[in-house]
Parts: sequence; structure tokens; C-alpha cells
Amino acid sequence: MREITPQDLEYLAIGAAILGTGGGGDPLIGKIMAQQAIEEEGPVTLLQVDELADNALVLPTAMMGAPTVMIEKIPEGMEAVRALRTEERRLRRRADATSPIECGGVNSQIPFVTAARAHLPVVDGDGMGRAFPELQMETFHVYGISGTPAVVADERGAFVTVETPDNYQLEWIARGVTIRMGGHAMLVDYPMSGADFKRTAVRGTISMGIALGQAVVGARKAGVHPIEAVCAATRHTIYGQGIPLFEGKVVDVERRTRAGFAVGQAVMSGLGECRGSQFTVRFQNENLVALRDGEIVASVPDLICLLDSEKATAVTTERLRYGQRITAVGIPTPEMMRTREALDVWGPRAFGYDVDFVPLELRFPSYYRKHGVPEEKMKYLTNNKSTLRG
Repeated sequence: MREITPQDLEYLAIGAAILGTGGGGDPLIGKIMAQQAIEEEGPVTLLQVDELADNALVLPTAMMGAPTVMIEKIPEGMEAVRALRTEERRLRRRADATSPIECGGVNSQIPFVTAARAHLPVVDGDGMGRAFPELQMETFHVYGISGTPAVVADERGAFVTVETPDNYQLEWIARGVTIRMGGHAMLVDYPMSGADFKRTAVRGTISMGIALGQAVVGARKAGVHPIEAVCAATRHTIYGQGIPLFEGKVVDVERRTRAGFAVGQAVMSGLGECRGSQFTVRFQNENLVALRDGEIVASVPDLICLLDSEKATAVTTERLRYGQRITAVGIPTPEMMRTREALDVWGPRAFGYDVDFVPLELRFPSYYRKHGVPEEKMKYLTNNKSTLRG
């Protein structure tokens, strides 16, 4: 248990933007909202997952919709609280805590807005360990939690309660409601007990986001290049060390808003040791697949992060521009994101790519033998072919 300060939110905004893998919404807007809420309402407590009571009620909160829309249509600030209160009335019980559904971008901050305004703690875990574009793409769904009843709320006071027989229909209906609300809205979904949160959440992701931000801010003072600091910051976590994939300049961006998502691709021409090569990242809100000279070098659910080559701050999908100097970094995803049932939901084929998922540790074994991997990932360095996943 610890108290979260406005400075922690500064670090979290930097780190969560990296974990957002291009998506999750602009963290700047969420950070300002959360800091204002804490200044007006008082500090927020961050609970470790094991500090939750088994019978506690956890109501995760988030923004839903296209990040490109949120830049121009700024939230009013109380939408998520209204959604939470509506959910409490539906369940006839007050919430004991909130949490992110994804730790990336603005959705790392929205729970702190909700928590400050509703005087609740935030739990240090989420349902993705990164960001994904759809509501069923959560460990909560993969490991058996119903996403409903859910509540979608907008800045004008409208809210819609959604109850569906499965989480794919939740995504379909809530997405349609969000489009009607102007392209983004606030959401409460996956109501669950403390025991279920302990069983299904990716743990420690808020703390890791804060640590990533501290690594970026403190790198120069420590005499380390910020890109190296980002790669090292995840080494002793359930993720493992990040790996630089490419350094280049953005030479083309195709981006459009379709069915409530920002979809497209960015192309980079190599610089430095990558000169003469081309790198392409395809995205649907989040970065999904990275190709170097036409060959896939990383794919979901591993994290593909596009960072400013000098500052190591994240460049989100909606802010990609011609001429930016970018370093692409891959971060291995936690093992609970790589099970067969998980890959059925967010592996490459779930996004229309007819390829198997190959973990970064298998694609770059020399790098990971040099830098090491978490104990549960040693299998990738000792038995390569048996660990390829579909």
C-alpha cells in the first residue's frame, strides 16, 4: 500500500504511454485530469493485489473509443464516476476499489480520476499488461470473468447499462454506444471480487509504469541513454528486458478512423546501424505487427513501442508524424498473456494476420542469453521449437 502523488502520475504518464504500445489514449489529458482530481479531493492509495480482501468489489474504469477523437473532444471529468455510481446501483453494493482495465496511456490515469472523486483505492494490476483495442482482449475475459453489467457514460450526462451473454457482444454493443456518444466515452466493466482479481489480473503494472517513467526521466543524470534505460527497466519484472528493434525516421503514415478505431501503418527508413533497411508498424489503436524489410520481427501480444530516439518518450499512434526520429523497442509480454486461450483472443490471427506468434525471446535468443530472462521464460532459451505458439 502506498500513497500516489502528482509526481507519481507524471512518471506514470511517461511509463504507461510506453506500455500503451501506441494506443490507450493520450496520457497527457488523463494525467492532467488525475492531478486536478487529487489536488481537489486528496491523495489516492495504491493497493497491492494481495492486499485486496477476497470478498471486495472491484470496479475497473477506463476510457473507450478512438484516441484520435479524444485529442479534440476533451472529457468533462466526472463521466467515469457517474458510470461507477450507476454500476453500484445496478449491483446494489458500493465498490471497494477500482483498477485499470489496461495500463497503457490515458487508461492508466482514468482510475485515479475515479478513485480521487469517489474516495476509493486503486489496485496495482490490470487486465492487459499493456493496451489492446477491444474489451474482450483482457485477462479478465480469458480467465472467465463476465464483462457485464457494464456502464458507458459520456460528458453530457448520458449513460447506458449494457448486459450481454458474452464479452464479444459487450465489445460490439459498447463500441456502438461509444460511437453514438461522439467517438469516446468512459466505461465501467468486469465487476469482480477481490479473489477473482487476484486470479486474473496482470499484477504490478501501475508500479512498473511509474518505474519506467522514473527510468526515462533519470537516465541522462545516471549517464545512461534513455532507450537503454527503458529496456533495462523491465528486466526484473514478469516481462523481462526490452530489446531495441530498429532506429529510423518516419517517412510515411497512413491513418484513418474506422468503426471507432484508429487503423493504419507507419513506415520508417533506417538510420545509424539500420541504414538501408525499412521498418513498418501496423496498428489498430495499438501497434500490432512490426516488419523489417518485409519480415515480421515482433507481433502481439509482445509489446511494440515506438519511442523518440533521443528522449525515449512514447510516440502514440495519433501523434506519429513524417520526419520523427523513432526507435522501436520490443518488450516481452508476461507468460499469462501467452497461453493458448489468451493467444486465441489477442494473437496475430485475432487481428487478421495469418502467422503464428513467436515470442521475442525466440526471435532474438542471443540477446536474451546475454541479458537473461525471468525464470518462467527460461524454456524459450532451452527448447526453442516446442514453444512456438499458434
